[in-house]
Amino acid sequence: MKTGIIIVFHNNEKEMDTTYFIEQIKQISNIEFCLVNNDSRDNTYDLLRDVRDECNNVSVVNVRKFKSDMAAVKAGARFMFNEFNLKYLGYVSVNNLNIKEHGLNGLIELITENQNAILNFKISSLKKKQTLFQSIYSLLDYLKKIIEDNHFINLQFQRNI
Repeated sequence: MKTGIIIVFHNNEKEMDTTYFIEQIKQISNIEFCLVNNDSRDNTYDLLRDVRDECNNVSVVNVRKFKSDMAAVKAGARFMFNEFNLKYLGYVSVNNLNIKEHGLNGLIELITENQNAILNFKISSLKKKQTLFQSIYSLLDYLKKIIEDNHFINLQFQRNI
């Protein structure tokens, strides 16, 4: 069984470096990606399709009417569970990230560097959360618990003083 990762995008054209995304994703095996376009008004959807066209393990779901991040995650989850035999499904919403310093490249690099940890995910490492699908988890919450020191992760959980 594979692991899946859903990444939700909304108007992220300026932050996306498709060439870097493609390079990083091609280094990842046994992880299926679902890139969800949550009703972007820019060229985000076109960029996501470019990534999908270059990578065998990438699917794109286009949500045509803007939804909450969790509703967009659930749309991606429904697609992934229908298409693939997945054990676990992690998610990240790009719009909830602090990406000013590292951009989206930091996120995809974090996933690439930690693919073994993601593949060895243990649901018991996170608090049980009642969700539509019990095997969906926040990828960043999980990586924060297992990675000692990572600048990208640390930026995501900084408290505003």
